[in-house]
Amino acid sequence: MLEHLELFFRSIFVDNMVFAVFLGMCSYLAVSKKVSTAVGLGAAVIFVLGVTVPLNWLLDQYLLQDGALAWLGPEYAEYDLSFLSFILFIATIATMVQLVEIVVEKFSPSLYNSLGIFLPLIAVNCAILGGSLFMQTREIPDIGLALNYGISSGIGWFLAILAIAAIREKIRYSNVPAPLRGLGITFIITGLMGIGFQSFGGMLTGDNEPPEETQTTTAETQKEDNEIKKEIEDKEKAVSYNDALNK
Repeated sequence: MLEHLELFFRSIFVDNMVFAVFLGMCSYLAVSKKVSTAVGLGAAVIFVLGVTVPLNWLLDQYLLQDGALAWLGPEYAEYDLSFLSFILFIATIATMVQLVEIVVEKFSPSLYNSLGIFLPLIAVNCAILGGSLFMQTREIPDIGLALNYGISSGIGWFLAILAIAAIREKIRYSNVPAPLRGLGITFIITGLMGIGFQSFGGMLTGDNEPPEETQTTTAETQKEDNEIKKEIEDKEKAVSYNDALNK
């Protein structure tokens, strides 16, 4: 349970897709002028990440990894299909995005029209593909954690675009210097928000007790230091004694 909570909060605040690795910036900047539009796109991203990350985890575990085809028989254990990761991951993402597009167009035509081209472009949103690739490179051990990682990463992206949309709606009435209006002030605000989100990293440092191996290493090092110190003191005493005899 603790592992799930740590992954959840780390994916939202510390490893935020926008503020930590700068993924999905095109949609983040283009669709963040109104809060209502940002909410719709953010919800779509949460759904797509929450579905595609665990699906791609299954593909990676039972099809793509080296030896993943062993369940078909011993003769297939030597196959490594990891070179197909990008193709299959993108195919899964494109399928889910098409499903989201159909649902949004059916039940919310106004949101569909406001999102415009950026709704189908979720398929090439680097944050979506990045979620599956991070899942693969970080070797998430089970599908439950993969689902957790997909949803929490989507929530992190949702919070980022929602926050910048709310700020951009209010900043219209502010006296922003002419050279910074538009994307200029947006980039500055994004950088400041990124600094704020990174400060949450101190909450997830774990307990203060070092591992047993570290404690043992520290004790051995302290013992060696004490022996060296004692040896130096003995030599200094011997030199002082010899000096006294010479006098």
